[in-house]
Amino acid sequence: MIIRETCVAIWDALHAAVMAQPHKEQWKEIADVFQQTCQFPNCAGAIDGKHIRIKKPVRSGSQYYNYKKYFSFVLFAMCDANYSFRYIDVGSYGSRSDSAVFAHSDFGKMLQNKALDLPEHTALPGTTSPAMPFVFVGDEAFALGENLMRPYSSRGLSLARRVFNYRLTRARRVVECAFGILANKWRFLHTPIHLKLETAISAVKAACVLHNFVRARDGYNFEDSLTHSLHSHRPSVVRGHRQGAAVREQFTAYFMSPHGALPWQLEAI
Repeated sequence: MIIRETCVAIWDALHAAVMAQPHKEQWKEIADVFQQTCQFPNCAGAIDGKHIRIKKPVRSGSQYYNYKKYFSFVLFAMCDANYSFRYIDVGSYGSRSDSAVFAHSDFGKMLQNKALDLPEHTALPGTTSPAMPFVFVGDEAFALGENLMRPYSSRGLSLARRVFNYRLTRARRVVECAFGILANKWRFLHTPIHLKLETAISAVKAACVLHNFVRARDGYNFEDSLTHSLHSHRPSVVRGHRQGAAVREQFTAYFMSPHGALPWQLEAI
């Protein structure tokens, strides 16, 4: 009871202070940092989902039994380029795919309904047109959309598409690093959580806001992010739509242009 009440109190006290939903100007600031550190313009965040290992919840059947053959729930997160979580969704069934967790989350619904207060479309650095949307970057488990970029399929890629995948990965990896920092700071995430499901969810939520609290004050050690025991979801096949494909092609062309290319990108792919 002490653990449960304490974790709930930590979440209630810190959530609004360290994980409030960004407004339009804050989205621009987040995108500026992504451009400076990852060289991916108009990027508002990186998204991913991780399995949190738990003991089997009572009367849960196979809902929490994942493809890696253990029981878990999902921590879905969107983070900025400073490795801070800007949104989390905790507690979805471990058997669900990233795309399903995302679609049923408040964040996914707000993105779909254009309710995130993202900035107006803006031309990419060094160009005057076309005006490009602000986007989130994820792996192949997510559906391509106007505001959601994912890699091209790895088969038979042109040079330009391989460069795009490299540039997207540079931006997307920040959420992987954030999960690593989280798990290595709050060590209970390295082993199965032997708490009731509701208490385990509260503990993970408390760890996430404490992560942001500590990040804002103490910075981070990058080596803490290199190894962790949180497992990614297995990628599932999901379809994108034409508008998202057009946006991705514009980014692809920009990354090969004089204004958007990096000197080392061809050597890195």
